[in-house]
Amino acid sequence: MQLVYVIVFVDDMSAGVSFYRETLRLPLRFSSPHWSEFNTGATTLALHPSSRENPAGTAQLGFRVPDMASCRTELERAGVKFTREPTAEHGVWLAEFMEPAGMRFSLSAPVAPEAAHRPDTGDN
Repeated sequence: MQLVYVIVFVDDMSAGVSFYRETLRLPLRFSSPHWSEFNTGATTLALHPSSRENPAGTAQLGFRVPDMASCRTELERAGVKFTREPTAEHGVWLAEFMEPAGMRFSLSAPVAPEAAHRPDTGDN
């Protein structure tokens, strides 16, 4: 499992971008009203607009694994609760799970071009 991004939720995208770019001097990869990213080495820092579900000042960690199905099986055996089923988006499987205190994490894995099923169905 590799930490590949951190999403910070902000009320004001312009102010957030300014803080990370001007104050912390992080290199801006791109910016839009709905999503901005900074280069920070192996892990990307992304800013997303806050919402009721994701209040300003909170964060979500994003992990990448080579195989969604086997990772999910391992995590569920360890008692981890998935809050979003794996869904193919943007060329990867995306799922979400929670840690014991309630912080949400995203989990991604590559989608094989020939894959036409969900990784949790067992019909490989």
